Amino acid sequence: MQRWISFYLSGRPLRAAIPVDGPYKVNAMLPDYRIRQRDVLLEIIRTITQELDLDRVLEKILRASVEILNGQAGIIALPGSGLSESGSWRIAASVGMAPAFLKSLDIILRELPQTDDAQHLLLPEIDRRLRRLTHEASLGWLASLGLPMVTRGTVVGAAYIFRTGPVSFTENERALLQSFADQAAVAVANARLFALVREEKQRMDAILDSSAEGIAILGPDNRIQRFNRAIARLSGVTPEEAVGLPHDDVLRFTAIQTGRTLSQAEAGGWPLSDRATLYLEADLVRAAGGPLSVGATYAPVFTQDRNLLNIVIGMRDLTRFREAEEMKDTFISIISHELKTPVALIKGYASTLRREDVHWERQVVADSLSVIEEEADRLTVLIDDLLDASRLQVGGLSPNYCEVDIPRLAARVAERATRQFPGRVIRTRFPPAFPLVSADETRISQVLTNLVSNAVKYSAPESAVEIHGVAAPEEVTVTVEDQGYGIDGKDLPYVFDRFYRGPENAKRTKGAGLGLYLAKAVVEAHGGRIWIESQPGRGTRASFTLPRTPESAVKKI
Repeated sequence: MQRWISFYLSGRPLRAAIPVDGPYKVNAMLPDYRIRQRDVLLEIIRTITQELDLDRVLEKILRASVEILNGQAGIIALPGSGLSESGSWRIAASVGMAPAFLKSLDIILRELPQTDDAQHLLLPEIDRRLRRLTHEASLGWLASLGLPMVTRGTVVGAAYIFRTGPVSFTENERALLQSFADQAAVAVANARLFALVREEKQRMDAILDSSAEGIAILGPDNRIQRFNRAIARLSGVTPEEAVGLPHDDVLRFTAIQTGRTLSQAEAGGWPLSDRATLYLEADLVRAAGGPLSVGATYAPVFTQDRNLLNIVIGMRDLTRFREAEEMKDTFISIISHELKTPVALIKGYASTLRREDVHWERQVVADSLSVIEEEADRLTVLIDDLLDASRLQVGGLSPNYCEVDIPRLAARVAERATRQFPGRVIRTRFPPAFPLVSADETRISQVLTNLVSNAVKYSAPESAVEIHGVAAPEEVTVTVEDQGYGIDGKDLPYVFDRFYRGPENAKRTKGAGLGLYLAKAVVEAHGGRIWIESQPGRGTRASFTLPRTPESAVKKI
């Protein structure tokens, strides 16, 4: 008995007379049909290895399945959304389905119960529901074949083929669809793996780009493969400019203080193991600007067969550390000098007065005691300044507000300074009815004392120092002005730094470099501003503002 069977090859129907036993049971296949099966499978395998778009791959596999199995329609269902493995099932690809029927299938899939056992619980339930739907929609004239898509023992989806007629699919057809389903499972697994790799790359890129430490990755040929934003800021070379260039063309060092450069280390055989890190402290030559003091760590990465894969560079700016070291040295030098002088004077005068072999006149004793008292006061001021500087580091000073009469306070400061520096002219000038200011009187007195002391120290003995002020609706401005030596322009940005003293000023007078640092902290704690205007040889104006009310003065010193 012969029946006519239609096969869809390359999108065109092919009718052939084939002997069959019973409806649609094929006893012999045409040779070109088996060749077509083989060609389609090979084409699918090539597509899987070349195509990264999962939806296009699944649609191609599904179309081939429908054609080879002489079907009219088909779907591929996957669990989760996108490439995620969790969530409700969805239709990832469809062929020959009417929109209304697809909507019904989509509702069925989304209403499935949540379970991790897809093989034994979900797939039978999906199959039962699809069979019922296709039977009701086609009055029994639409048969379906569904098989799981399994890879590495895990169900990643299911493939379903529909065709006209109530006759069941044969075992050969089931085996053929399983081959297609297996390939679809491989495509899904590959797509998820690729998505995972891409997500990890994006995560790594985000980590590298957000890192505060400069990071560069070299290939085994020492060419730059990655260059994050932090190291771009350090070197002055953009990532786009750096990638692909040799290491030594981008990262060049001078004034090496610790370690060896990469070229020097490699000349000696580095690296011999993955633990053979290389550390270098030197000045980095930048594309723009002067050299930058940096510390760089080179760490090799090897493959499993011990071949060099990458060299990872971690680089940080050591400028602050260098400044801290210099500040520590400066502090030790200044404090030792500032403490040594008064202590030596106190010790010398006290020892002299204690001599029993000499009878000192009353005036000599009085003068000696006066020196001892002055040096003791100098020590007290220095110690207080050091304690205040230490408290500032931990935020331990807070203003104690009261109503302050600035003109009267300035007059007291001027009077004390006149006694301390006999012969100096220190005057005050304020408009009448100058408003009261809410502030910490002791701390503002400290600011004025420091500014006046500086004005006296850094000006000629015959010149005058003036304290004057103006009032505005929201704030008052107080200025201490002298006609002294002035400050060099290159020193002005640093005058409020702790322990900073300009080279010229350091030669003229003693000091620890804390006065302006403390003055700035006190003024800013009150919500005000402080600044200095100066020109060498033309004097200096040190001004600060204070709010008339303390609403804005909420910051701790």
